[in-house]
Amino acid sequence: MSTFLTFLVSGLAVGASFALIGSGFVVVHRVTNVVNFTQGTLTVLGGLVSYSLLSMAIPHGLGELGAVAISAVAGLLVGLVTLSRPGTPAFVALLVTLGLSFLGTAIIILVWGQNPISPPGIEGSLEIAGVGIESQRVLIVVVTLAVFGAMWLFFERTDLGRGMSAAASNPRAARLVGIEIRHMGLAAFAIAGALGGLAGVLIAPTLPLSVYSDLPLALSGFAAAVFGGLSSPGRTLIGALVLGVSGQMVAGYLNGSFQTQLALVMMLVVMIARHRSLTTEEAK
Repeated sequence: MSTFLTFLVSGLAVGASFALIGSGFVVVHRVTNVVNFTQGTLTVLGGLVSYSLLSMAIPHGLGELGAVAISAVAGLLVGLVTLSRPGTPAFVALLVTLGLSFLGTAIIILVWGQNPISPPGIEGSLEIAGVGIESQRVLIVVVTLAVFGAMWLFFERTDLGRGMSAAASNPRAARLVGIEIRHMGLAAFAIAGALGGLAGVLIAPTLPLSVYSDLPLALSGFAAAVFGGLSSPGRTLIGALVLGVSGQMVAGYLNGSFQTQLALVMMLVVMIARHRSLTTEEAK
């Protein structure tokens, strides 16, 4: 039983980080209809920057916030390049983000090399149901839930958040009331960068990150986003938690190398189920 609880809590922590990455996909796609394939690279960037800042004797808290801020700026730069031409087709914009991801990979290799890096996290453990759980893993879950609550308040109660929602639901009407769609898109890319960077900052102390971590993280986050229909942060959170727990159970009881394949299978199953649902609705 204790082993099961350990895998469960670990899976919730991993799933929470997937939720942050997936919500970055959702925010950008809702506003711009672009699938941002730099999201995994931004996640790795956040973890590696936090390692560098903490290595410079910058205290905990400030170092992590600095890493998230730098990731947000990187996300904004991605947005500036991707949305540089109004009316760019979504598929072309997707290819632009893919190319920028390769560029980011090259920069990461030049600055940090290719070896996995893990910044220091919160030391110690907490006892939950008689099982010792790393404090860092508990922190990941708590922070993720707080971030999703803050995101709900942001989109529901702030002018910028409502403007982004309006741009997502009806761009033409949003333009008529004076909302600048491109600015909303840039804000979405910056928020996605911050979410990816935060995921990297939180997960890196328990899962060393390297340039090779971006694809598995991006696939898992995208699978969670697909579960949410690339439009719902709440469903993305649920899908991410299911994916994280399933992955940890597979890793613990079977083989850890199957985790990425599990993400792909879940993504395909959800896409097939949604396609059949849409086809049924159209037939009616």
